[in-house]
Amino acid sequence: MSALQNEKRLRLEADCHSESFTGTHRGSLSTNVLTPNMDETRMEVNSNITGDVKVENSRSDPHASFECNKTDACQLKENDKRFDVSQRQNAPGDQKSQETPGSSNTEAMYGPSSPNSIVHDNAVIEMKPKVEETALVSNSTDANLSGVASVCMEKAKLDLSLSQNTSADVEMLSPESPTCKSLVYNSSGERQNPCTEAPQAPCAKSSSSEESTKVIDPRAGPGTVCGPDVTAMETENPDIPVSGGNSSVANEDSSGSQSQSRKWLGTPIEELRRMPMCAQALPPLRATENHKVLIRTDLLKEGEVPVPYPNKFRDAWDDMTVKMPCSEKNLFPMENEDGVQSRWELIISALETECKSSLDIREAILTYNTAHAKRWDFTALNFLCTDGLEHTEAQYLFNVILPKMVTLALSAPKVCTQPIPLLKQNMNQSLTLSQEQIACLLANAFFCTFPRRNSRKSEYYNYPEINFYRLFEGSARQKIEKLRTLLCYFRRVTTEKPTGLVTFTRQSLNSFPKWESLSTQLTRLHISCEGTIEDQGYGMLQVDFANRMVGGGVTGLGLVQEEIRFLINPELIVSRLFTEALEHNECLIITGTEQYSKYSGYAESYKWKANHKDETPRDEWQRRCTEIVAVDALKYRHYMEQFHPEKFTRELNKAYCGFVRQGVNTQNLSAIATGNWGCGAFGGDTRLKALLQLMAAAEAGRDVAYFTFGELALMRDVHELHTFLTDKQVSVGKLYGLLKQYFNLVVKTSHSQRPDVILYGFIYEQISSDPPPEPTAASPLPPDGH
Repeated sequence: MSALQNEKRLRLEADCHSESFTGTHRGSLSTNVLTPNMDETRMEVNSNITGDVKVENSRSDPHASFECNKTDACQLKENDKRFDVSQRQNAPGDQKSQETPGSSNTEAMYGPSSPNSIVHDNAVIEMKPKVEETALVSNSTDANLSGVASVCMEKAKLDLSLSQNTSADVEMLSPESPTCKSLVYNSSGERQNPCTEAPQAPCAKSSSSEESTKVIDPRAGPGTVCGPDVTAMETENPDIPVSGGNSSVANEDSSGSQSQSRKWLGTPIEELRRMPMCAQALPPLRATENHKVLIRTDLLKEGEVPVPYPNKFRDAWDDMTVKMPCSEKNLFPMENEDGVQSRWELIISALETECKSSLDIREAILTYNTAHAKRWDFTALNFLCTDGLEHTEAQYLFNVILPKMVTLALSAPKVCTQPIPLLKQNMNQSLTLSQEQIACLLANAFFCTFPRRNSRKSEYYNYPEINFYRLFEGSARQKIEKLRTLLCYFRRVTTEKPTGLVTFTRQSLNSFPKWESLSTQLTRLHISCEGTIEDQGYGMLQVDFANRMVGGGVTGLGLVQEEIRFLINPELIVSRLFTEALEHNECLIITGTEQYSKYSGYAESYKWKANHKDETPRDEWQRRCTEIVAVDALKYRHYMEQFHPEKFTRELNKAYCGFVRQGVNTQNLSAIATGNWGCGAFGGDTRLKALLQLMAAAEAGRDVAYFTFGELALMRDVHELHTFLTDKQVSVGKLYGLLKQYFNLVVKTSHSQRPDVILYGFIYEQISSDPPPEPTAASPLPPDGH
């Protein structure tokens, strides 16, 4: 290789990793998010840098804009080109790009970014060709493609620096968003996306879309690698795939290389059961001793706002119901003859005073929360109103949105007329409210009106926070995005009253399966490294990786899986008003919530993206066919403790509690849409947690759709183990026994912080070394017919 050629190749590689190419564009807070009409802001050119470099809506070859530089690329020698491809192949799949120090300067230069022009903190920028082309990250050693890729990356860098990132943030306040994409259902009940001009967010990508942006989502958490001290179990048995921390197959053949390019494995997701197609007919909605219904069931009609029941407000101030702000027993100490005043009257007086700034909102809220005047901080709310919004946006917020929210909050005595029961521990209780009632309660939460809920020392110490005061404090950018998302919801429900119902069910089990004696076989598995629970898992039982205080840090700093779901489906937040902390044998099932927002990013990179019109069909009770189950995992201080039988049995029982529906035929149960439950900050091992969920789902009679959130190696490992176990007809009871053996033989004897033998390798070894079972009659099918 000549010195000139070598210098040129190094320069191209350096440019591909330059700050101007990989810098994160977060988007200015001054974008027109709240303007009532923003059709004129829509741009035909949208530089999407969420991972792939492509021109949106282009029907031509994605490399067409780079043709002018192909000649230079062809001058690279064959070995140089192969070196470029091999470097890409050897890059770890979960490598995350970091935000560069120059990203803020880049934003200032380009102007505010659109929601479709965001590089997430953990995004990996890679070239994604069309479906008929060969991906650069495959095992191909095509030298020409490698050379073109280097020039493509160089050209893309220049194109990005020349393009103007004009604001395309979809406004929250207009019911007709120009780039809002609604998900609709065809005649067969399958959900479709009618608009494809804008790429999906990293956490909303469709696994079936070959041209979607490939961004590795950080939701995977720790556990993708078993650690540097872990060694694969050596074996010469051909039945045992050699499993390592990052890959389940060490010696890959041609079929293995093909599976590497697959974005999903196992049963096609179209074959899994979904609601409402698999649902059994519901009985007429009636209030019972264990099911409180807060509306007139006899007047329930499709498309009409449910009528509250009873007609007049019934007051209650006890330990079994929510203490409402409009209760006549909600008193405020005053220096007058009686020494007290109705706090509700004070709330009405404060909120009906015209608010023209965030300082007015602060003053109104502190009028009836004087005890917290020195402690509560409204920095985030003030920043949103002063620096986060354009002048016209702020005007619309204060002139239209907030007055309607005040009216909604003060309608509590007319809308929420029945005492709301608390879903206490060890109760099997359901509560059904209308979406209008939930909106009223959330408006009161926004204005911090709920009594006895602002201190951990109060009677509600074992309940989550419901008043939004923590959402207003601090200067973290995440708080601004949370407020944007919630204002989108309040704009929608104050513009047009929602007409559906939502049911909250606390399920508590008194007994659990004897896991070691079970003969249940594993059910079907679809596993994908793309897609999300809420999008690709529509119509399935969707798992919320919950905190025992449901909602986690949704009103604070938390912004991971649970908090994001509570933000885009804000009706989930009202569960914090009446749901006591979950015990080990309990879960919370929420049916019927609606999604109001689209988003991009995750954790620190989260951004409200657009208004979302939810077209999910409703059941006979006028609930959206969206069923979410909140199950809280254990948090581990030390990695090894999760392999203790007491710990993994608890996780099995918790998952089973969330998955099982006693008395329901398995043919009427939808599949489970889940992922890396209890991993990330909770310290769970992804491979152990995946196996435990498969075992619990099998005993509950449900198939599983598992989303690894970008972890390709995890997808392969879990699929290969599942295939191996089903081929060998290994029962859930056998697996439970192997988990106990693993703890006794490997974990207890390990002198390091990680096991000396990885779990999956141990399972392969033990099952393959077992003598074959004696011939018996044909095994009957499991209850669900798989």
